[in-house]
Amino acid sequence: MGKIVFFEDKSFQGRSYECSTDCPDLQSYFSRCNSIKVDSGCWVLYERPNFTGNQYILSPGEYPDPQQWMGFNDSIKSCRSIKNVFGKSWKIRFYDKQDFGGQVAECVGDCPSVYEALKFREFHSCVVMDGAWVLYEQPNYHGHQYFLERGEYRNYTDWGAASPAVGSFRMITEF
Repeated sequence: MGKIVFFEDKSFQGRSYECSTDCPDLQSYFSRCNSIKVDSGCWVLYERPNFTGNQYILSPGEYPDPQQWMGFNDSIKSCRSIKNVFGKSWKIRFYDKQDFGGQVAECVGDCPSVYEALKFREFHSCVVMDGAWVLYEQPNYHGHQYFLERGEYRNYTDWGAASPAVGSFRMITEF
């Protein structure tokens, strides 16, 4: 089981809240989040309640300010631990059209630049066959993040994106 601690102020100062389970509404525990310690497990943090809004995927470590987790602001309103996604193989299949249509690209490892490696700029649907993945809106693991676990995503909105742009992606592995 994972453990994460949220702090209202930077550098682990101010009021804190410790969490070890999925929490759909953190608003009653703190008003803002400016630093985080992930003691164990991997977590998906969301800017809005009920696991919606911008996502941030964190592994064990210390994050003294929002910039360290690529945060766009100090708003963390829900979180969930990443469970049962670690394994010995990873495989994801991307499509350039929704509902698994058009050209396909199958990948089994990290990709720092989707355009350079696959000549795609957008993915409209995908299937995660093994493991769990983080998609990034920009190359070199920057921009908005999206957590994908095993399953089918018929449209980019199914993984929470506002656009089909994917610049890079990586596997989530045990830390």
